Amino acid sequence: MWRTILIVGTGGFLGSVSRYLGQVGVEKVMHSSFPWGTFAVNILGSFIIGMVYAFAEKGNLLSAEWRLFLAVGFCGGFTTFSSFAYNNLTLLKDQAIGMFLLNTLGSVTLGIFMVYAGIVVVRLIF
Repeated sequence: MWRTILIVGTGGFLGSVSRYLGQVGVEKVMHSSFPWGTFAVNILGSFIIGMVYAFAEKGNLLSAEWRLFLAVGFCGGFTTFSSFAYNNLTLLKDQAIGMFLLNTLGSVTLGIFMVYAGIVVVRLIF
């Protein structure tokens, strides 16, 4: 179990640092009120997790440890949007349109609402 935690944790560390550097790098180039850094990282992370799962489907190209390191660790640290995108693709492939809509609309709508709710709660308390 500790080995798995270290594999995922190391990937998460590298993914988080990569996200920060990627966002900063893109935002230095793209001067805009649009969050290009976050957008770029989310799209790149989705591409990377797609590649990881495609390699995993090929059989012996990626060990279980590498899948954990790359998909759960690195991509999880780089962006959770990549997991969100992959889960939605899986729902579409399974023709679970209702679940796809619930996940997509619910996550985006409730996510934005909960950010606002968190701000309101802190302002009320402090």
